[in-house]
Amino acid sequence: MSKGGKPKDVFDVERIRQIIELMEEHDLSEVDLQQGDEKIKLGRGGSAPIYSAPPAAAPAAASAAPAADPTAGTITINAPMVGTFYSKANPESPSFVKVGDHVGPETVVCIVEAMKVFNEIPAECSGKIVEILVSDQEPVDFGKPMFRLTPDA
Repeated sequence: MSKGGKPKDVFDVERIRQIIELMEEHDLSEVDLQQGDEKIKLGRGGSAPIYSAPPAAAPAAASAAPAADPTAGTITINAPMVGTFYSKANPESPSFVKVGDHVGPETVVCIVEAMKVFNEIPAECSGKIVEILVSDQEPVDFGKPMFRLTPDA
C-alpha cells in the first residue's frame, strides 16, 4: 500500500522493473496483471515488453471465451550464436526469406555475423515462414527466436 491506503499503481516503473527481474529469475515468458480496469501484460523472450491498454467494453460472454493462440502449431528458428542478424547478403540483395516463403532444412534464412565471421544460417526444418521476429542488423543472443514458421505435416 502506498500513501492514503491506495494500492500501489500497477504502472509504477519501479514495480514493472521488479516484475521483469522476477520473470528473468524464474524464467517466465509472460505475466498478466490487473488492477481495477487497468491491465498490463509483460512478455519476454526476444521482444520488448508488451503493454496492453485497458480492453474496450465488451459483452461478458465474449470476455469469458478463450482466445485462440496465434502461435499454436508454429515453431521458431533460433539464433545459434550471439551476433548481428542480417536478413540479406548485402544491402542491394533481396532478403533471404520473407513471410509466406516455404523453406527446407538447407534453405539459408539469414546471416549471423559473429567476430567478423559471417555465418549463413540454414532453416534446419521445413515449413512456411509466418513471422520474422528480428530486424535487419539487430543484435541477437544465443537461442533468440528469429523466425516463426508453420512446420510441414
